Amino acid sequence: MTDLKLQITPTALEGLLILKPKVFGDNRGWFTESFNANDFAKATGLDVEFVQDNHSFSRQWTLRGLHYQLKHTQGKLVRVTAGSVFDAVVDLRKDSSTFGQWVGEILSAENYKQLWVPPGFAHGFLVLSETAEFLYKTTDYYDPSSEVCLSWCDPTVGIDWPIPLDKQALLNAKDAAGLAWDQVPKF
Repeated sequence: MTDLKLQITPTALEGLLILKPKVFGDNRGWFTESFNANDFAKATGLDVEFVQDNHSFSRQWTLRGLHYQLKHTQGKLVRVTAGSVFDAVVDLRKDSSTFGQWVGEILSAENYKQLWVPPGFAHGFLVLSETAEFLYKTTDYYDPSSEVCLSWCDPTVGIDWPIPLDKQALLNAKDAAGLAWDQVPKF
């Protein structure tokens, strides 16, 4: 299928996909379609409707996450438009063969990679560059009353965040108070 505009790479977590759009470049610069519903459906076999776009700006060593919603669960298509991040996803689906496992991926403005994070996963990222801009589409609206935060440093999950020994993650109060694996509701 050489006519596809998206290269899809499955990850170790069923349903979590790495997407890489075709980039067309010449001496003027480059162009890419960051999202096309028809191409997304053809490449992934998924028919999703995105209802909200989010855009964040963060400084180096900022860690956001690991977030998910119990009601109004969100599928997320995430990407970085400036800088680079280490993006981490944890499988919270009890009936999944990869329940409790995590995957990490570097997303950057230079590699154009995107992640499709289906509902049922906790998601977070660590900014590796001096600053980063992070964009994501969601399949449902944000509902703060149903948001849960899994502790980014829970030893049961054991995410290997690439934080240098002489640095500390910059966290907001909500993320610093994230719940332990045995305390968070699962799907």
